[in-house]
Amino acid sequence: MKKKDNDNVISVNRKAYHDYFIEDTYEAGIVLAGSEVKSLRLHNVSFVDSYVQINGNDVILINLNISPYEKGSFFNLPPKRDRRLLLNKKEINKLKALVERKGYTLVPTKLYFKQSLVKVEIGVALGKHTYDKRRAIMEKDLKRNEERN
Repeated sequence: MKKKDNDNVISVNRKAYHDYFIEDTYEAGIVLAGSEVKSLRLHNVSFVDSYVQINGNDVILINLNISPYEKGSFFNLPPKRDRRLLLNKKEINKLKALVERKGYTLVPTKLYFKQSLVKVEIGVALGKHTYDKRRAIMEKDLKRNEERN
């Protein structure tokens, strides 16, 4: 029996879609320890205040909170440590060029399993103003009301 695509999703950063216009997305691998992967299989992850930063040729995911594995030992790593993302050089250079434009940032939008590997979807995002957020909420409410009637 084949699994559905959403069965492999660990977590989605809904706040990113609320606070930013996501213009483009990239798939990146992530460097994790074994106990962190076990914790991810239990969906013990939080995207609160997480973002992606480029330092030289390294892409780093900052403030992603992966709770320590409850059955782990003293080998558990700190929950909010910086984690390296795996992208090829061409993608890193493209992301650098996009981020240097005014107002753009990189945010993690989704964490999921692809076969046995953990992948992160990175969104190239432009910040929303409060009036944009209000408009999006209003459109969502109108759509919901139309579906009810």
